[in-house]
Amino acid sequence: MKKVWIMALMAVVACKNDTKTTKTNTTEEKEVGVQHTFESLKIEPILENDSLSIRAIEVIGNNLAFAANNGTYGLYNSATGSWKLSQQKYDSVTPEFRAVASTASDFFMLSVENPALLYKTGDDGKMKLVYKEEDEKVFYDAIAFWNDQEGIAMGDPTDDCLSVIVTRDGGNSWKKIDCEKLPKAAESEAAFAASNSNIAIEGDHVWILSGGMKSRVFHSADKGKTWEVAETPLKQGKPTLGGYSMDFYDAENGIIIGGNYEDPNGNTGNKAITKDGGKTWNLIADGEEPNYKSSVRYVPNSNGKEIIATGFTGISYSKDAGETWRKLSDEGFYTIRFLNDSTAFAAGSKRIAKIYFK
Repeated sequence: MKKVWIMALMAVVACKNDTKTTKTNTTEEKEVGVQHTFESLKIEPILENDSLSIRAIEVIGNNLAFAANNGTYGLYNSATGSWKLSQQKYDSVTPEFRAVASTASDFFMLSVENPALLYKTGDDGKMKLVYKEEDEKVFYDAIAFWNDQEGIAMGDPTDDCLSVIVTRDGGNSWKKIDCEKLPKAAESEAAFAASNSNIAIEGDHVWILSGGMKSRVFHSADKGKTWEVAETPLKQGKPTLGGYSMDFYDAENGIIIGGNYEDPNGNTGNKAITKDGGKTWNLIADGEEPNYKSSVRYVPNSNGKEIIATGFTGISYSKDAGETWRKLSDEGFYTIRFLNDSTAFAAGSKRIAKIYFK
């Protein structure tokens, strides 16, 4: 079963670049963007499983891959509407995966707690372990790639800085960045593995979002070689407060959203935007919709004006770069990724769905 799954995954990953229509489209395509005004949506469940909590999904061509709790991972074939599911174990450990990514040739999945386990598609029909980290404090939150050779993953501090690992060889090997090269973490500063969106990448840039007692944005303009950090105006100072998700439309315009999952109706100090590449952040729609959200994404080809945010509290939409919002659905999901500018995949507790925005 695993060999069949990997072979199917490799086939769809190989054609990923030919069909990719997400926010990482070319600058020219972004400039030609079309303004929508979504009034409603249709939710089409494509996977229902009472044992799964799914916080990490990856659009691959027209298809979808995920990894979740119970060591479970899977691939959805949109042409046939079918799933291939499998389970990954490490000795007696059943990993919980909350971060996934892909290149043109491989799929990656990263587990959270000790030991942290990072797998990639292997040539022998099994997932291959390419990085392991053992520490009582280890907890990884997100992973992303600049290109087919260079990628980055981040997690909570095990020393006095965020845990950041990078690859320069297509994910075959990973190296942890020394704390001397990273800004020092504040006391109890960490991140939320809520939707695999603590990392945003545009060109050579990467931004990392922290949360909890301190919620800041770490930035590198040279693929992780040098770093700076910026403060955010988000509410913070408690373990459950701060930024949960971040997205950038281009190298200048970005958004962060979050709140407090223990106070899901709170809507103050939980969303902010930048117009200068993350150097400064300003609150938006403060005291207004939306409330706590765990995932935010720019609508592709919308000139950075349209944004969708989701959490277990429902789905909200902005058509003016986050200044005002309207709630489109009470149905909640932990994470969302766009297939095109009107269709997305979303995942959450016990299910994955395809969402059509109208």
